[in-house]
Amino acid sequence: MKHAHIWVSIPICLMYLLAILGNCTILFFIKTETSLHEPMYYFLSMLAFSDLGLSISSLPTMLRIFLFNVTGISPDACFAQEFFIHGFSAMEASVLFIMSIDRLRAICNPLRYTSILTSARVIKIGLIFAALCIMFVLPFPFILKRLKFCKKSLLSHSYCLHQDVMKLACSDNRVNVIYGLFVALISLLYLICIAVSYMLILKIVLGITSHKGRLKVLNTCISHICAVFIFYVPIVTLAALHRFAKHVSSVVRVIIADIFLLVPPLMNPIVYSVKSQQIRNRILTKLCEKQG
Repeated sequence: MKHAHIWVSIPICLMYLLAILGNCTILFFIKTETSLHEPMYYFLSMLAFSDLGLSISSLPTMLRIFLFNVTGISPDACFAQEFFIHGFSAMEASVLFIMSIDRLRAICNPLRYTSILTSARVIKIGLIFAALCIMFVLPFPFILKRLKFCKKSLLSHSYCLHQDVMKLACSDNRVNVIYGLFVALISLLYLICIAVSYMLILKIVLGITSHKGRLKVLNTCISHICAVFIFYVPIVTLAALHRFAKHVSSVVRVIIADIFLLVPPLMNPIVYSVKSQQIRNRILTKLCEKQG
């Protein structure tokens, strides 16, 4: 088993390294390049920051388990990790929702887009949603701390999640179940709002007579649609397995849970670098300068 952990740790370490490097690269270029100081790229920097936080939050326990085969974690460290993972996940869901509204606004009213979404407004929107995420996630460690854990138990995942930890309690956890469901419904509401935004975008696109014009408008949304699928598909799959497929192998659940934390931070910088011509050009220019 130790040999298996070592072999698994190699791709996991590589994925973490690429995810952190990719998101730091995105943040660096958006900060240093004045041509990227636009609402869409500010929102992208928020997404990169959320991905970076998500990667760093899960890094300690994932590496301890797969690299050193150390499975133990103290309750306080577990509660802290759970807070940061849920916090950055909520932040990513919020940013994806904001970006869908941003795309709708840009397509619906392109002439007034830059005058409506000024830099100051973008920062305010980001801070408001970040504060809301902290407010919703902050009770999680406290309502877990009040529970009694009678004996040492194994978690279902390689990191701490609220719904996973609360199941190990031997005291009444109804408050945790109700509040967890409330937060899950908010996440579902974000997904519904994103879907509605794209229905409205599709309606506008279908009203464009030119085939080239339709493709041009849709092309501006491809990166965001990919990011939404990358983030939500593992979450929905994991939720469905917990609810409807309780006899599925624990290994399958662990893999899907790890995909939820590893794949979005890894794939989002790649998707946006490939699809965004401005970012791609800046990266290629920098690489050419270094080679020259």
